[in-house]
Amino acid sequence: MNTFLSGVAVLLSTLALMCSGYAAYQVFTLQQTLNSTKTATNIAPIPIPSATPTETPTAAIAPAPVTTTTSTLTPGQFVQPAFGNKAKVELLSLKRIKDPESGNRDVVNVQMRVRRVIDRVTGSDIISIASTTARNPDTSETYKAVAYDRSTGSVSLFGLRTNSSADAYVWLRIPEGVNNLDIFVPDTAAFQNVPISN
Repeated sequence: MNTFLSGVAVLLSTLALMCSGYAAYQVFTLQQTLNSTKTATNIAPIPIPSATPTETPTAAIAPAPVTTTTSTLTPGQFVQPAFGNKAKVELLSLKRIKDPESGNRDVVNVQMRVRRVIDRVTGSDIISIASTTARNPDTSETYKAVAYDRSTGSVSLFGLRTNSSADAYVWLRIPEGVNNLDIFVPDTAAFQNVPISN
């Protein structure tokens, strides 16, 4: 009888340990998302990820004061699949802005929307927005993000409900005079010849 009770106790302890591990992972993921959101909020007044369903794209908001915000992209013009067919990424705008540190207009604010489209995703289905790169389609010169804290960081498909979306952004260092870019978002098909608005 004691052996049976000991076995049950070990089984229950193992289950409790697994549940607490899963809960800790969920708390860690939530904390990472909140930290990314907090960093993005402290850096500049740029849209932060939202897990609520959205249907219409938002206009770009530059960190420097501007009188109007325009986009040369039309809704649905630049949409690519991500993680195969698990999600879609839509470019909302590419807007040239002034670097607040140097004062040069060699930064492009790339705003995008990540939409989860199927039910079956895993915790590792995370798009690293901060790792987005670009290429000059004319010269093949490549460009990287300004810094990790000048982006949303990452978007987890696991944290989104099916058919809901999250808005994200990244700042890329693009020389003045470049007017079109090929955009490479991790785990997403390439966007080609996307115009930059000034």
